[in-house]
Amino acid sequence: MAKLNITLPAMGEGVIEATINKWLVTEGSQVKEDDPLVEVATDKVDSEVPAPASGTLVSIIAKEGSIAKIGELLAVIENNATPSKEDLKKVDAEVERVRETIAAVKREKTEIEVLSHDMKSRTPSGKFISPLVRSIASREGIGYDDLDKTNGTGMDGRITKDDILKILEIRSSAKESNKTTEILEAVEAVNVVKAPKKETIIVKRSAGDEIIPMDRIRKIIAEHMVLSKRTSPHVTSFIDADVTRLVNWRNANKEKFLASEGQKLTLTPIFVDAVAKAIYEFPMVNISVDGDNIIKKKNINIGMATALPDGNLIVPVIKNANEKSLTGLAKTVNDLAERARINKLKPDEITGGTFTITNFGSYNNLAGTPIINQPQAAILGTGVVRKTPVVIETPEGDMIGIRQIMILSLSYDHRVIDGALAGKFLHKVKEILENYSPDIV
Repeated sequence: MAKLNITLPAMGEGVIEATINKWLVTEGSQVKEDDPLVEVATDKVDSEVPAPASGTLVSIIAKEGSIAKIGELLAVIENNATPSKEDLKKVDAEVERVRETIAAVKREKTEIEVLSHDMKSRTPSGKFISPLVRSIASREGIGYDDLDKTNGTGMDGRITKDDILKILEIRSSAKESNKTTEILEAVEAVNVVKAPKKETIIVKRSAGDEIIPMDRIRKIIAEHMVLSKRTSPHVTSFIDADVTRLVNWRNANKEKFLASEGQKLTLTPIFVDAVAKAIYEFPMVNISVDGDNIIKKKNINIGMATALPDGNLIVPVIKNANEKSLTGLAKTVNDLAERARINKLKPDEITGGTFTITNFGSYNNLAGTPIINQPQAAILGTGVVRKTPVVIETPEGDMIGIRQIMILSLSYDHRVIDGALAGKFLHKVKEILENYSPDIV
């Protein structure tokens, strides 16, 4: 009788640990291969760890509420079957991925140990500080006095990574405030009116107001949006597109497409296809900023912002979108959107995006100014398609016609994408959509 160790698998780039939310089976339960065993949560997504083989769950090692590192043992399954060569290949591949992740964690741990060597594990007042916190404090020049003044949010008042990052944020704000004060005082010295100080916003509460705490996902979204606006100088350009031919083509072919492919043909995969083609022609839109360097992405991985039933948002990523046919894109889009709404996405399906599309038209909105999904440099918003009277140029002269018009809005990081490039890219997307008529059915 073989015993199989269930370990925490690699959960996507940058993820080294996860919280054990809930076990879906109990010790002694019979499980089948790919049955979900346990729900885990990272700072990116909630996910499920499936059973690698059928058998009996004989032991649960990681308890609910605990934090496990990538590669750590979660549970043990007993299995009577002899694993096939294919199963062994899968196990070997997973072991190799886990080894690489563990090696990365060990390198990070070594760096932490080196940086934290000169600091004690407790402050003068007795507050415990972990090696990770000590390493950040040592690197950023944070002393025991600042740590002693911090109210730790961890268990038993421990100072967490978030606590020390808050110290750095406050310190940075204080530096900016001091710099502003110096400038204002200099201006005042030459008899220019001193600008008013920025006041803290106080929200007044009235009787009957409902207090709704943000859930974990909403907090992550909020932090990500604020980070993006603070990081990138946003500029948004707009263009309208006459998609009458596209709408007519889709209406004429959607039933045949459903019958032949078993998939609904929405406008989303068409938008993805058009954007992927435009990016291929203008690759400097498909970039990220790393310090003083511009990273030009080789792959075209397009994220599609998807609303969840609870009102939150998630962005599944279509990898190598430029290599897929419209049929392949439709299948991928429908699959990702469906699994996003039932919380069945895998961690690597929401990471690695290089460009994002968000659809304002889903809610009958004309247009919007989307916020860039960091560390990307641009995001396209698509407005509702609606019948509009427009001027049509003909050999006989101008005339008024009813056309299907939509507005496209491109927000971009003006540090690295100028208006000329953004305008050319946006016009290319318009051109592709206005002349879209693939022969797929």
